[in-house]
Order: sequence, then C-alpha cells, then structure tokens
Amino acid sequence: MSVERSRAYATHEREVGALNGWFMLVVNLALLIGAFYFFFATVAAAADGLLAPAQTGTRILLAILWLIATLIMLSGHFTLQPNEARVQILFGAYKGTVRKSGFHWANPFYARNRGKVAMGIGKVTSSSGHKTDGIVYKPLKTKISLRVHNFNSEKLKVNDKRGNPVEIAAVVVWRVEDTAQAAFDVEDYESYVQVQSEAAIRSIASLYSYDHGEEDELTLRGGGDEVAQALKKELQARLDKAGVVVEEARLTHLAYAPEIAPAMLRRQQAEAVIAARQKIVLGAVSMVEMALDELARKNVVKLDEERKAAMVSNLLVVLCGTEEASPVINTGTLYT
Repeated sequence: MSVERSRAYATHEREVGALNGWFMLVVNLALLIGAFYFFFATVAAAADGLLAPAQTGTRILLAILWLIATLIMLSGHFTLQPNEARVQILFGAYKGTVRKSGFHWANPFYARNRGKVAMGIGKVTSSSGHKTDGIVYKPLKTKISLRVHNFNSEKLKVNDKRGNPVEIAAVVVWRVEDTAQAAFDVEDYESYVQVQSEAAIRSIASLYSYDHGEEDELTLRGGGDEVAQALKKELQARLDKAGVVVEEARLTHLAYAPEIAPAMLRRQQAEAVIAARQKIVLGAVSMVEMALDELARKNVVKLDEERKAAMVSNLLVVLCGTEEASPVINTGTLYT
C-alpha cells in the first residue's frame, strides 16, 4: 500500500468534551435515592391497600428498571490524570477523544477496552481453576498515556556499511501525539514502537561504517549528532502511522562484535602507533633542520656535507628512538 493511500485510510483524532463528573454524580445519586423512595413508597401504599395489585406490580417493575438505569449511569464516571487521554468507542464506532484531566462522566456504554492482543505462550487459568500452558493476552485500554516514554533497545548485532559485524543499541524518547492513530491504525502501539525502533537501528547501522570511513564520510563512531538526527528521521517516518512523535533518538552502545573485536583492536593499535611515529618523525626533522640553521646562522661551526649527514643521523636516532641513546665518544675524526 502506498504512503498516500495509507494516509487516506488513517484515523485522525477528534477531541471532544465530557460532562462534569461531580455534577453528574449529584444527579445520579438523586436518581438513585428517587428510585429507592419510589420503590418503598409503592410497597407502603400497597400495604395500606391504596393500590390495586396490577398497579403495585407495574410500579415495582418501574422502580426496578429505574434503579437498574441509575446503576448503569453511575458506571459512566471516569477520571483522567494530566497527560492522559481516553478514546470514546460506542459499539465499535470512534466518537472522539477526551484529553482534559479531571473527573468526568460520559455515555456508560462507551467501551472500557479496545480489544486484546496476544503476548505469547504462558500460564493461563482454565475454567476449572487449574493453570495450564496457553496463549496469554494483554487487554488494550481505551485510556492512553500522553507522557514521554523511553525505550532502550537490546544490543543488536548488525553489519555496517563495510560488512563488519557490530553491536549497536539506542535509546528512543517518544510520546503519543494522535490517540486515534495509536488506538486504531496499529494493533499495539507500544509493541509497534519497539519493533520499528529496532528495524530503524538496523537500517541506520547498515548505512554507515563503524569508523575509518572515506574522506569527509560520516561514521557511526564519529558521526555523533548527524547519526542521531538520521536515526530520528528514520524512526519518525516509520512511526507516523501510529500517531507517535519521536522526541530524541541516540546511540547508547557501539562496539565491534566479539568475533572480530581482537583483530580490530590490533588494527586500531597499529594505526595509533603509525600515527604517533609520523608525528615523531615530522617533529624530529623540524628540530634537526632548526639545529642546522642555528649553527650556520651563528657560525658556531662549519660543517661539510658528510659532517651534516652524520649529525642528522645522530640527531634522528636520538629523537626517534624508543629508548635512551647511549653516547659514544669518538677519539678520532670522521675521516680516520
């Protein structure tokens, strides 16, 4: 299904209000007291012979129906905490979303659950009271939290752009923006966020090298904010259909897979040694050049090419050696 077609069939949130719960509580309690009063007044009138048997039966039936209707209306009360919403579903039809926190009353026939989803195999209680293996279901509530959530992914083993196996994990900060999409366009939006987050992490890892990319190439290790923004963009594109907004996405773990980690460590150590040697050689050559220039400028000693070569060799040995040089005293000359 194309993106345009999926958006056309998407459910969009419609915010609605609800009656004040305290006001309706007073009304419902008054109706409850009225039902009891009507019932006992009918019984008392029948005992005094003021009502015919047919009238008594009719009035008692009305009192019972009145009481049942009042009890049903009392079940319409519900509360919402800050950053919490409730989708209103009447016999399968979406009627709107209440977002205002507080004590409310709505149609008591609005559904309390919007279905259930299978979680896997586990212990369930049978009709006889015994626990047996079976499919465990999780009820999906009509109340949806609008608070910010954190999802820490497991360590995933994926191949980077160069095909090297790496371990990667990320943290995703998200919240529900459109309650209708979260409730009706995906089966279970929390599971959907987890699965799509792991898929996005795998996708992003395959687009970048772990490190040592080409010139000016972003890498997973050195990309930092750029990789985090790419991951956030990838996640948002996947979670739009669930009405979820990604606040932040960032890598929390990045390492080579254990099977190649020792080889990559040796490579990194070799590269570090080479880089250090290059700096040492560059610095030593500069110091030798400076020494020769100073000797020539101050006329300390005049050196021919052979003596310069010997001096350069000795200085480079001293400056580039890994151990302290031991001086050797020459009692003759360079020519004997």
